[in-house]
Formats: sequence, structure tokens, C-alpha cells
Amino acid sequence: MNSQSQAPFFCQACGEPEPEIFFEVDDVPVHSTLLMDSREEAQRYPQGSLKLGFCRTCGFVQNVVFDASVHEYSTKCEESQGFSPRFNAFLRALTLRLIETYDVRNKKVVEIGCGKGDFLELICALGHNSGIGIDPGIIPERQQHSEAWERIRFIQDFYSEAYGELTGEFMACRHTLEHIQPVKAFVNIVRRAIDKHPDTIVFFEIPDVERVLSEVAFWDIYYEHCSYFSLGSLGRLFRACGFKVLNLQKDFEDQYLVIEARPIATPEAAPQLFPGEDDLKQLAATVDRFKTIARDTLARWKRQIGGYAKEGKRVVIWGSSSKGVSFLTTLGLGDEIGYVVDINPFRQGKFMPGTGHEIVPPAKMAEYKPDVVLVMNPIYCEEIAASLSDMGLSPQIVPA
Repeated sequence: MNSQSQAPFFCQACGEPEPEIFFEVDDVPVHSTLLMDSREEAQRYPQGSLKLGFCRTCGFVQNVVFDASVHEYSTKCEESQGFSPRFNAFLRALTLRLIETYDVRNKKVVEIGCGKGDFLELICALGHNSGIGIDPGIIPERQQHSEAWERIRFIQDFYSEAYGELTGEFMACRHTLEHIQPVKAFVNIVRRAIDKHPDTIVFFEIPDVERVLSEVAFWDIYYEHCSYFSLGSLGRLFRACGFKVLNLQKDFEDQYLVIEARPIATPEAAPQLFPGEDDLKQLAATVDRFKTIARDTLARWKRQIGGYAKEGKRVVIWGSSSKGVSFLTTLGLGDEIGYVVDINPFRQGKFMPGTGHEIVPPAKMAEYKPDVVLVMNPIYCEEIAASLSDMGLSPQIVPA
């Protein structure tokens, strides 16, 4: 669904007025996954502002000044994590769990926001399913065509009411809802599409805002992500839209939230709550703490990286996607960082939106010999350390 900018004075999840503003950053690139072909293009790319608002009624967090019209989601977007063995192991385990739990075998699977099709191909291959994927950035010809690809059809577009007929026994939507501003309207579109299919299972996966706020992980806050959920706010939204929640949990070392649900005709009077779902009071306290210490956290990171520069240390960032863009632009970093490293070959040779840092392959480090490697996602530290060790390098690895 191509979300449209709406009045920013009410909660897009529950409708309550005037979410409480608790974090603001100006001059951030409006795209962080779009590939930039030159340093000049990257540095002059359009910028916007972040103004995060917290709804104390339902727990939803949103960028109240988000404007979807500035985005150009297309095949130039590169969001794939499928080049990491660590991530691929997670994705395979997740897919097998879903297949076993909901008997997703010899069925039709629809994925909204399918990216480059990795998950859809995997669930179709492992469960011998057929699939339909919809995403403006899909590049089918880039994939290695296993036998499962013969059972998959792709649509290069945004999901909307116009695709309401694209239903299946299993519908997935991974890392898309956080890009949508009118989240309740979007979930309602999915609900209406399966209104006459009560056995359809829907599966959504999104980042966990509670972790972002508790860790003051400002690099996980960026323009493309306009909507942020906790376990509680996610469960409340789906129930309000006419779903029975079958599973609600954290995954990928508590970085992600996953929800599995099916449509119901009548809202449950006393729905089952899952562990961690009754989180509104704790989430409000976490927001208050974030508001108090966020600026000090930013200042500490700037001092730390400035200290490396004064000592003449060569510093690189590992991870060129959204986290890396946000880290660089929020801190206003420039020459303190030599390169940005990424294992994704489609990102190599491109440049970081906003700052213009060059993105290079890991092999470049054998020549550059960094003293410090800032890892944008600590879940990959072991994988990165092994790659550096294979090159005979042992720099200081600093997880963000």
C-alpha cells in the first residue's frame, strides 16, 4: 500500500489526538535503502525531519511529520539481508516453524511487500506451496531460480485495495508495516480481503520499538520507518481490526516482533494476552527514559568517535543499510569514518545517502586495515569478526 501523508495530530493506530512528542531530528535522508550511484547524488538527496510521537492510550509510536509523497520505492531499493549466513539461518528456522505450526503445505501463499522474494521462495520451496509476491522493488530475474520459482508470480506494485482478490491460505507481510503511516487502514484492507476466508492465517514481522527505546538505539530510527510497535500495541491493533491473535512474540534475539492471526467475525470479549503484551505502563516509562537520556547518548557517541579520530585510528562502519545511514546522519559524521562495509554485492560501489560515504566489500579491509569496526547490528559481530580474522585482521569491534 502506498501510504499517503495524513494529518499528524492523531494516533494512526487508535485515533487518539495529539501523540506526545519525545524525539526530534532534522535533516535526515528520506530514503536509506535507495542505491546512490555517486557521492554527489548521495549528499544532495532530499532530507526530512523526524518527530516521534507516543500514544499513551495504545502505545503506538509514529513520526508525526512523515510525508510518504517524498519516497520513490523502486528497483533501486536494496534491502536484502540474504547474504548473511546468520540471517539466512534465522529465516529458514522461522519458515519451518510457520510451515509446521499452520501446515503451510501445498497451499497458496501471498506476501505483501515481498522485497526481493527470499522468504516467499523459501516457504514455497520448503512447503511445496505456490505464491504471489507484491512489491515495487521486486527484481525477479535477479533470483537463482529453484523449482519453486515456477510456482511464484510477482507483481511490481504497492499493495492496496485494488489487490483485494490476492488472497491465499497464508498471507505474509514482513518489514513493511513500519513503512506505512495509516497502519489501521492498511491492516483493515488485509482484513477485508480475507473476510470470506476465516481459515486464512496472516503473519506480520516488524522491528520491536521497546528494544530501540530501551537501548537508545537511535540508529534504528529513520525516515522510512514512520510507524513503531511494541508487543502490546501490535496486538491491540490487530484485535481492533477483527483478528484473533494466535501468536505474538519477539524473535531474532528480540529485535523483531512477529504476530500470527486469523480473522474472526465477532471481537473477543476477553482475548488471550501473550507474555509481554500488557506493556503500556512499562512502555510509557521507557519513552520517558529515552526522552531524558537520548541527547546524552548522542553526545557520548560523538565523543567516542571523535576520540578515535584524534588518536589517528582508522574507523569503518559495517552495515550500509538504514541503520548505517541513520548512525552517520544523526551524529553528523564525516571524515571520522573511512568507509562503510557491506557484504551485499548490490550495495558495494554505491554511496550512503546524506553523508556520501563509499560502500565497499569486506575484501577492501585487507588493504585498509581498520583499527576500529563499528558494527551496526551486534547480532552479526561473530560473523564479522570471523571474516576479518580470515583476512589476518583483528581490529577493535564495537557493537552499536
